[in-house]
Amino acid sequence: MSEWLAGVAYAAALRLLTPFYLLRLWRRGAEEPLYRHALAERLGLFSRSTAPGRLWIHAVSLGETRAASALVGALRERDPTLKILLTHATATGREAGQALLHDGDAQAWLPYDTPGAVRRFLRHWQPRLGVLMETEVWPTLQREAERAGLPMVLANARLSEKSLRRGLRLAALMRPAARRMALALAQTEADAERIRAMGTARVEVAGNLKYDIAVDPALIKRGKAWAVRLGRPVLMLAVSREGEEAALLAEWARQPSPRPLLAIVPRHPQRFDEIAGLIEGAGLKLARRSHWAAEPPADALAADVWLGDSMREMPLYYGLASAALLGGSFEPLGGQNLIEAAACGCPVLTGPHTFNFAEATELALAAGAAERCGSLAEALRRGMALCADAARRDAMSASALAFSAAHRGAAARMAAALLAL
Repeated sequence: MSEWLAGVAYAAALRLLTPFYLLRLWRRGAEEPLYRHALAERLGLFSRSTAPGRLWIHAVSLGETRAASALVGALRERDPTLKILLTHATATGREAGQALLHDGDAQAWLPYDTPGAVRRFLRHWQPRLGVLMETEVWPTLQREAERAGLPMVLANARLSEKSLRRGLRLAALMRPAARRMALALAQTEADAERIRAMGTARVEVAGNLKYDIAVDPALIKRGKAWAVRLGRPVLMLAVSREGEEAALLAEWARQPSPRPLLAIVPRHPQRFDEIAGLIEGAGLKLARRSHWAAEPPADALAADVWLGDSMREMPLYYGLASAALLGGSFEPLGGQNLIEAAACGCPVLTGPHTFNFAEATELALAAGAAERCGSLAEALRRGMALCADAARRDAMSASALAFSAAHRGAAARMAAALLAL
């Protein structure tokens, strides 16, 4: 009875909040126009008929879409005739997902998790298998998929201790959703144990797809060429989150000259202008990546700080950087994934908060590809020292590349498991 009441209350709350949800998307569309595209899809409304039977993969945002790219490639290797439906919730995810589509594939927004929207979505597309990437478990979607006879899989699945505690506090709502999962393909054994604790019966450890993401060697080469042109080391704050940029700039002002070039690459594009204002407000000479097309101009080479306000160029920035401070790990935000940095051979200094990517971080630390620091101030001091020590940087870079190569193979394992279903 408690599970039934929780489901009814959840559905009623989402119905009441639907106008506010759509208004929020419309407002985000003022800065990112793609949010205003095909709004009716958010309610499960589609104007054109479509052929049934696609394999459906939901990749909520950019990070999950990039992980899905490795899985899609492995699936196509095994079944070149496979047709895919790719869904997203964010503009960056949908934009990146367009590059994965072949003839006969389709792309849409994941509908809001109300019963009507989900039913309309499933009736329209009639997929043969649903794959949710990483952490995307939705109560109504799981219930309606079960009613439609659609098996659902959680791929590249991860669940932190914090998320498990939150899920157990909402057990009446989340346990039924977890139980309805046909299969979870977990990144690590620790993730698998926590997913089982939530109620999913069939859980297999398959590894992390992000080790299998192909990084563009041309972008890495370009970044390294820019570093040569600069003629000085580059210390980067990579995939930064709210609060970290201001704290770094305050510490940066205390560092003695000559200093390396400081590069800041934020996680969220809507914050680019805000961070540019912070840099200029600190009295530092700013160069924005978006202001040049090919090679950095002379004024950029003489700048104090580069702002990485471009999309899909992280391998370029990792190729440019002498060392990277890992964003999201210096505030209690759970960190970011350092696997891409390792694949590019970039030494990483991480903060104390890495609970969202605990095993990958620990493995990188053990391999010598990364070092953990207790604070942003400590990471900055150690980063400055690393910029001045070419031999140590080269050793960490070699360790990072070896670490990345040693952990590939998850895409093949997951593709085989999905096609078996």
